Amino acid sequence: MTLPEDIYTQRILELAAAIPRTKRLEAPEASATAHSKLCGSTVSVDLSMEGDVVTDYGQSVKACLLGQSAASVMGREIVGSSADELKAVGAQMRKMLKQGGPPPSGRWADLAMLEPVRDYRARHASTLLVFDAVEEAIREIEAKRARQGGETHTDQVSPA
Repeated sequence: MTLPEDIYTQRILELAAAIPRTKRLEAPEASATAHSKLCGSTVSVDLSMEGDVVTDYGQSVKACLLGQSAASVMGREIVGSSADELKAVGAQMRKMLKQGGPPPSGRWADLAMLEPVRDYRARHASTLLVFDAVEEAIREIEAKRARQGGETHTDQVSPA
């Protein structure tokens, strides 16, 4: 079994200390917040997309080192990612933590450092917060577009 000190590696500390995209967006296409009742961690995200691809992202992260590290990788890699890719990475993280699946690879490979969290079920929710929030924002955008007749992007309207 993994010991608690094995989870908090130097790489986790480095990522948590350097979270990118911490400025919230002024006019996001969608916003979502995920909260862990167990530890009180909260991650809020703002998302803009053109078609199926993320064009801008902002986040507010009030979470433990594990949640901060996951949000750091998300903030670094999300712009240019497709909705399907983001859903797949979230699914892979859940499978890695809850079912012993392999960690994400490719440009998401830094998420593998969170693999030892698998042995600490109480830490799963905080580790997955950013994925939950991003997926909720994507669902919001998809639902809004479906109501508008399947448009692939939203034109920005400046306030009067």
